[in-house]
Amino acid sequence: MDTSRTTTADETSGFAAALKETAHALLPGLGAGGLSLDAVAAAGGLTVAEVETVFPHRDDLLTALLIDAYNESGAAMEQADRAAADSGAPAGTRLLAAARALRQWSVADPAAFALVYGSPVPGYHAPQDTVPPASRTPAVLAGILRSALESGELVPPRRPLPGPPLIRPEAAALFGSLPPEPFTDVIERGIVLWSSLIGLLAFEVFSRTHDSVQDQSAFFDFAIAVTAENAGIEIPLN
Repeated sequence: MDTSRTTTADETSGFAAALKETAHALLPGLGAGGLSLDAVAAAGGLTVAEVETVFPHRDDLLTALLIDAYNESGAAMEQADRAAADSGAPAGTRLLAAARALRQWSVADPAAFALVYGSPVPGYHAPQDTVPPASRTPAVLAGILRSALESGELVPPRRPLPGPPLIRPEAAALFGSLPPEPFTDVIERGIVLWSSLIGLLAFEVFSRTHDSVQDQSAFFDFAIAVTAENAGIEIPLN
């Protein structure tokens, strides 16, 4: 890594990007919990003091990597959903396209997936500025559900939620508003869909289904279709 830098904003940004790239390359071997500024400095041929000019603490570096991972995965889903929506696809096709995009990102970059959805790093607490990037994935799902509701594509639940809403105000705000009858529990169902999506990917990325599933892609599509039915969206499977 070239250390002959000036302090212009562009070069500082470039140096930060190079440090993140070095740190990302270390994640498969060290894991997020083992990542340190010392390790990044050694791998990049730098001093720790040089790394600290951009990332004063290990947690600052982890936060930057988390934000990048959330933004990259969220952007992949957004682009896939936008392309499907622009083609006039129904909600089920949009949902499958977005889910497939997240799967493609996860399988291609398992270290970033593990950073976001793996075991928490002891002692690390994600700051508030990670919240907007982290919200991009559920926001895509919420947007598809809301579109299905507005277009009349959403199927009423066969087993409505018995009792008051189980969601926090933040979840309702992400969806836009509390939905009307008979779809008052669609946000709860959307959270089930979201958690199921991440769980499916965790099983694949962490090799939990490789000894029981012979076609990971087909199984993923089937599982998303089954979960989507619970949220009121039909995904046609060829």
